[in-house]
Order: sequence, then C-alpha cells, then structure tokens
Amino acid sequence: MSSVLSVFSAVFWGVLVLSVLVFLHEGGHYLAARAFRVRATEFFLGLPCRWKLSRKSRKVGTEFGVTPFLLGGYTQICGMVPAEDDLLAPALDLVMRSGRITAARVAEELGVEVDRAYETLALLCDWASIRPYYDPELGETPNQKNYPAAFETLERDANHLTEYDREHDFLLPGSTPAGAPHETGMEPEEFLALERSRTYLGAGFLKRVAMLAAGPLVNIALAFLIVTAAFMIRGVDYIPNVSTIGGVEEGSPAAAAGLEGNDTIVAVGDEAVSTWEELVLALQPYLESGTDFELTFQRDGAERTVTIDLPDGEETSALGISSQPYQTYHPGFVEAAQATLSYAGEAASYVAQLLVPTRTMEILDQSSSIVGISAMAAEAASSGLYTLMMFAAAISMSLGFMNLLPIPPFDGGKILIEVIQLVIRRPLSVRAQNALSYIGVAFMVFVFVVVLKNDIFRFVIG
Repeated sequence: MSSVLSVFSAVFWGVLVLSVLVFLHEGGHYLAARAFRVRATEFFLGLPCRWKLSRKSRKVGTEFGVTPFLLGGYTQICGMVPAEDDLLAPALDLVMRSGRITAARVAEELGVEVDRAYETLALLCDWASIRPYYDPELGETPNQKNYPAAFETLERDANHLTEYDREHDFLLPGSTPAGAPHETGMEPEEFLALERSRTYLGAGFLKRVAMLAAGPLVNIALAFLIVTAAFMIRGVDYIPNVSTIGGVEEGSPAAAAGLEGNDTIVAVGDEAVSTWEELVLALQPYLESGTDFELTFQRDGAERTVTIDLPDGEETSALGISSQPYQTYHPGFVEAAQATLSYAGEAASYVAQLLVPTRTMEILDQSSSIVGISAMAAEAASSGLYTLMMFAAAISMSLGFMNLLPIPPFDGGKILIEVIQLVIRRPLSVRAQNALSYIGVAFMVFVFVVVLKNDIFRFVIG
C-alpha cells in the first residue's frame, strides 16, 4: 500500500510542478503575441485533447480552458506554420465573397485538386481569417478529426477586424456576421497582406523573436523571483568563519585541557589564528605527528594558555572541538539578486554544455526525466513549502534555458531559424525548416531515452 501511495505522490507532485511551469511558459508566448496584436485562438492548461472545459473570451476571442491531460499547456498563436502557398489570396477572396463555400467549390474555382484546396483553406483557418463550417445536416461536429466540407467567414466589423483582433466593434455599420459575405474593398493580395499582418508570420523580426523568447524568459524570471525572495526572506545559512569554539567533545584532548564552548582560540603554538580555516591548518601538523603543543585562548576577556597533551608519536584524528553553529544571514534585494544571477549563470552554463560533444553524456548522466523530476518533486513536497518552491525554481530555470538552446523545435531553435532568414534575407523553405526540426526531434528523443534510462536505474531499480 505504501508503495502505491509513493507512486501516486510522485505522479501528483511531478504533474503539478511541470504543468504549472509549462502553463506559465505558454502564458509568456500568449501575452507577447497579444501585446503585438497577433491573433491567438487558444490558451489551455493541459495537452491538446478533444475533451476539454473551456470558455471563449468575448474581448479577445481566445478560448481559455483545461484538458484532462494536465502535463503542460499550450497556446495557439496564428501563423506559426510556415506558409508557401500562392493560392492563399484567391482562396480567401472566394470565401469573403461567398460567405460560405465548400472546399470542392474552391478547388473547382481555382482549378486544383480538392486536397490542394483543403491545404490552402487549412492555412487560412490557422490564420483565423476563416473558419470551418460544421453542417449538422451532414453529421459534422467540431470534435471530428478531419475538416468539414465547407468553410465560412468570421464575424467582422467595418474595419475588417475579427473577434481575435483588439478594438473590434461589431456594432459599427458595415459589420457582417459569421457565414455572411464580407466586402473587403481591396484586391485579393492586398487583403491577404492585411490578414497576414495580424499573424506571427506578418510580425517583424524583433517581434517574432520576442514572442519566441517570452516563454523561456517567463520561466527564468519566475525562478529568479522565487530564489531571490527565498534568499531575502528565509536567509542563507552559514558557518561563521571565526576561531571561536562551538562545543567540546567529552573525553577528547580539548576537554582534558579544559577548553569550553565559546572559548576563542588566538594562537596554536607560536602561530596566531583568527579564523576557523587558519585554526584547522595550524592544528593539522600537531595532530598528524602526535606532538604536544600550547594553545592560547580567550575566555571572559582574559587570555589563557594551556598545553594540549596528545598520544606521543600517534596520529590523532581530531582535537575534539566543533565550530560555531549555523547562523542565518538575510541579504538585501541587490545582494540577493546578485546571488541569484550567479546561480542562473551556473544553470545556463550547465545546460549549454549539452551542446559540447565531449560533455554531452556527462551532463545527461546527471540529468533527470519526468520520472526523476516526479520523484524529486514528491520528496521536496514532503520536506515543506520552501523546499518545494526552491525545487520548482530549479526546474523552471532549467526549463527556460533548455528551451533557449538553438535546436528546433525548441524556442531557441526557432529563433535560430529567424536569424538565418534575416541573414539570407529570404524565408527558409518549408522543407529546410522541417529538416532542421527532424534533427532537433532526433536529439530530443536521444536525450529523453538516456535520462529516462538513468532515472529507471536510479529511482525504480535502485
């Protein structure tokens, strides 16, 4: 029974920590997209699933909700799919003029195969420029796996804004409901450019990079706040580096010489000491050789000297004294933030070493998969809120820096593609982007298999 509870506890805390961190990560992407007026149709806690609880925002059009698979979250930002389609403008124009039209009719009008028409219409749906129309008379439902037979316009105001665009006003004269023809007053290519400007693809280079980086930066910022606050509120435990004795072991050479707790040692033989490190170094030769020596200390403001009697010629492991007990130091914000930055630098350096071939396996051997994270999360939770929060901060920091690695499909890999496109001054082909993604996925699978194997031996087999 206890083993079952242990497994349940590990799963619960692992899912909770990862879900919250990934959800906040996706929240960073979503908020950045909305800030740049890029359409976002969905924002969910949990992995994509047809079964969900959700509510659509009247203000921004985004569907917010939760799915049963709580391991993470996702946001649907319009235009993230690379688009190389010369039929987008005429297909969009057909839907705008018709209000509602079947894919077969679009294919006929454009002189292409029906599958080709579906590909184009699917891209326009991804842009939230049109939407699928599920005809109940044909038995079509939004939960079906494939697209329905027809597509239709979205509700638009007189300025051609949809529910996903900020500042839309459907009460303006000239607004049209969903499924009704909408007069754009523009050439097809001009209207397509307007729609593209409201997607990720239509945003400028800096805005696209900001949207990609926002997710990892939220994770890093969260970890920064947690660790900094922990340093300030709970403080940092340390052992005072002074030569004052914390305690004396009974029956030891120190006890025989009459030393007591809170005595401050000022000299060992002829060598003056003022720190615990200096004291340890000064004692070492006498303890190793078994040579008697004089020790000078202060007690109640008076200085005294005693002779430490050691077994002649025999090595003594310890004098029998201990240092002062741990004390707690509460740094201010600036000092705590500096310490957190140092911690973040170490975490970033650790993650970056994954890309160094000679260090990759060493780093992976010290890393954990979801199995290890779950086990450690349960252990941290059992130790209290502080330990759990610090553990979550460590995972959040690692998640943030991991996602900044220049490997597709990580956010850092997508930023790399954006930089390449900026340098070559043209979009990378869909084939090239897919090839880079396949390489990245292969690396991710390799990492997952290695760390999962390590965790199975570490936490399951023992």
